[in-house]
Amino acid sequence: MNPEKVVHLVNEALEENESLFLLDLAISSSNKITVIVDGDAGVPLNECIRISRHVENNLDREEEDYALEVTTPDITEPLKSFRQYKKNIGRTMKVKTEEGTSEGVLQKVDDESIVILQTTREPKPVGKGKITVEREITIPIKEIKEAKVKIII
Repeated sequence: MNPEKVVHLVNEALEENESLFLLDLAISSSNKITVIVDGDAGVPLNECIRISRHVENNLDREEEDYALEVTTPDITEPLKSFRQYKKNIGRTMKVKTEEGTSEGVLQKVDDESIVILQTTREPKPVGKGKITVEREITIPIKEIKEAKVKIII
């Protein structure tokens, strides 16, 4: 299986909808092609089908047998692309860096960093009890080891 040809076909299909982008493409030794796409506003099922058909219609099964799967990213997986950060503004994130883990609502994203709003309960400066404190934490993109959207039920 020619990986360059498969990548070219997937990119051709993605050009028809600029809100979609390729996250990962893998071809196993048994010619199982796995394509993971995401979109700025999600990925409807009909888009996965359209991409799959475009690739299948341009590959010859007589020449080389293969299996094809076009899917979206698993919500439990870490973010892989900068565009994924932008689409998750307003969602609760868990971000790991060298210095530890921060959790909060993703507020802003730019080329250099992300900003999360962290809400914690801390002891009152005077007296008993706790108060709710909100802090904006800026995390440089290059320092992020792993970032995941936290699933809240």
